[in-house]
Amino acid sequence: MADKATDIANLLSPTIQSLGLELLGVEYLPSPGGAVLRLYIDIPVDSQSEVVEGGAPRMVGIEDCETVSREVSAQLDVEDPISGHYTLEVSSPGVDRPLFTAAQFVRFLGEEAKVVLQLPLDGRRRFQGRITAVEGDRIDFEIDAKPEPQRVSVDIGNIEKARLVPDWVALGMAPVKPGKKPAGGGRKAKAPDGK
Repeated sequence: MADKATDIANLLSPTIQSLGLELLGVEYLPSPGGAVLRLYIDIPVDSQSEVVEGGAPRMVGIEDCETVSREVSAQLDVEDPISGHYTLEVSSPGVDRPLFTAAQFVRFLGEEAKVVLQLPLDGRRRFQGRITAVEGDRIDFEIDAKPEPQRVSVDIGNIEKARLVPDWVALGMAPVKPGKKPAGGGRKAKAPDGK
């Protein structure tokens, strides 16, 4: 995370926690016409077992985004950490969840992630690989490379951007390739109408 984004995250995190939510991370994207300040919020890990009416797990909703937007807008007006015009966006993480901290990488060990580095590693700034280990500030990935998988170890400070790669088959949103069993033991995903 860039220094400005880190400063803003440190400033806003307590406010968002007071609303019963977690600030996953901040993207600060300056541009000549005005910056974009994007906040990613989620239900705290220890609260994710909460259920709402109907038995579904509680997830970030539009009301949560609106509440956070209102509260942090007021705080940003007072604290004024960004000079000039900017647009505030508040978002849930989505299925292609961004990863900002080592703890978030730990939570998704074994998952695939797309990574963009600040400084190239072995001549590459972009790669996709499975998160295999997290030790302190080092994140290890396994990249499918020919003739055999390659291991890459990256310092979290060199990661400009990282996002999970959704498993569309496991989510029931892509066809299963012939000869492969879908994740979840071969169960078919139910259609939205329950059929």
